[in-house]
Amino acid sequence: MNQNNTPTAGYSTNSRIGVVIVAAGLSQRMVTGDKVFAQLLGKPLIAHTISVFEESPLVDEIILVLGEHNIEKGRDLAIQEGWRKLKHICTGGQRRQDSVKAGLQYLSHCEWVMVHDGARPCVTREIIELGLENVMEIGAAIPTIAVNDTVKKIKDGLVLETLQRDGLLAAQTPQVFRYKILQEAYQHDLDGITDDASLIERQGHSVSTFTGSSENIKVTTKADLLLAEVILKNRIEPENLPQK
Repeated sequence: MNQNNTPTAGYSTNSRIGVVIVAAGLSQRMVTGDKVFAQLLGKPLIAHTISVFEESPLVDEIILVLGEHNIEKGRDLAIQEGWRKLKHICTGGQRRQDSVKAGLQYLSHCEWVMVHDGARPCVTREIIELGLENVMEIGAAIPTIAVNDTVKKIKDGLVLETLQRDGLLAAQTPQVFRYKILQEAYQHDLDGITDDASLIERQGHSVSTFTGSSENIKVTTKADLLLAEVILKNRIEPENLPQK
């Protein structure tokens, strides 16, 4: 990184960078209700996620995609937090890929786009920077981490085989793309898409990887929420922690 906190590898300060934050899921695995508005260190979880991109000097604009039942909550939160880069809050679709497609249409003249799970509140500015450094060469880059557990292929409750972990990586977000590449990919069939990179791969485009973080967890259960709280607490100076 240079002294201006901008990536050096082919990056232009004139390039606009947009972020689509997807948080339109139904939180079916959260026992305590809607995960994106669950309280995390005194704020809704989604507030922590958005704030990282809001505070990054590399990000120009943010689009937030929410379920229809959360649109008003999102607007109220945006006013309360005073986010300047949050340009629009839109309604998502039934599937994640439908929500990403909905968010992309509201970005304005961005050369690069990041797609991030709203339920990953522990993302860091360093991951954002790494993503932009690594996307320049081929136009698509995703953060990954090693798979530490033994992985089994299962059918009807029985083990078919044990997969070798060599070469297996778990994908995270933010996934970073040249806007035109992702926009064009989203004009094709979206069935069976598990993340944005898989759609790019389906179109025959290469996707590079960069090192993610074990702390960049996706909150899907109450236990995940507790872990996210521990991670974020460890990053905050003691005097700045919310008083109980």
